[in-house]
Amino acid sequence: MSNVKPEIAKNIKTGTFMTNYHDEGEGFPVLLAHGSGPGVSAWANWRLIIPRLSKNRRVIAPDMIGFGYTERQEGIPLNMKTWVKQTVDFLDALEIEKTDIVGNSFGGALALAMAIDYPERIRKVILMGAMGLSFPITEGLDAVWGYEPSLERMKEMLTLFVDKKAIATDDLARMRYEASIEPGFQESFSAMFPAPRQQWVEFMARTEEEIANIKQPVLIVHGREDQVIPVSNSYKLLNLIDDARLHIFGHCGHWTQIEKAAEFSQLVDNFLEE
Repeated sequence: MSNVKPEIAKNIKTGTFMTNYHDEGEGFPVLLAHGSGPGVSAWANWRLIIPRLSKNRRVIAPDMIGFGYTERQEGIPLNMKTWVKQTVDFLDALEIEKTDIVGNSFGGALALAMAIDYPERIRKVILMGAMGLSFPITEGLDAVWGYEPSLERMKEMLTLFVDKKAIATDDLARMRYEASIEPGFQESFSAMFPAPRQQWVEFMARTEEEIANIKQPVLIVHGREDQVIPVSNSYKLLNLIDDARLHIFGHCGHWTQIEKAAEFSQLVDNFLEE
């Protein structure tokens, strides 16, 4: 069985397609929503976090359609409306009425959309280097979404994501590069965010009024050295959301869950236990 990819776990029908997802632990659920980098999957984003968080609760982590190992289907528009519907269908398929949600980057925009559009389904929200606001696109995000597959480019991407460059190992670069060139992966990725890419930031953004109406407790987390999503996003979210708290990690880039895996897990655990 050693040739089975750890990225591929369980499969469940969501709408008209099958969603690949991880499901570990028992108790009140928390859904982990991944980011939108090249070669991304729920496993690539959350592999260090799932074992820690699943000690005290049920952790579910789907691959959103267009990413990872969820079935790619012709004719389904890859946009926030589709991803929100997939998330609701996913919760329905698992018979989960209410969940906590952790959103990383692009997943942060999804977490905000779920809290705004389906407040009855979401108990608590954790936003990590989150999109979902309007902001001038960074060079980092433009480079991530404009990725063209090569081992060199992937190595450059990884150094954008982290403050401690030693984390961006050749092994990690190779793993993510190989994931990015799986059949169909780059095709859906390059089709998703064509230039000019500012438009996709806006498409994922909610109004300040909508964000200010969020009633759930929200934990906002950001790396101070994030070059992909500006840390100012998180200050803005803190000021807009009523029941919010903010934790900024110094010496940390966009990948809080990888650079600060233990501290991030502890922070999330404490917040969800409250």
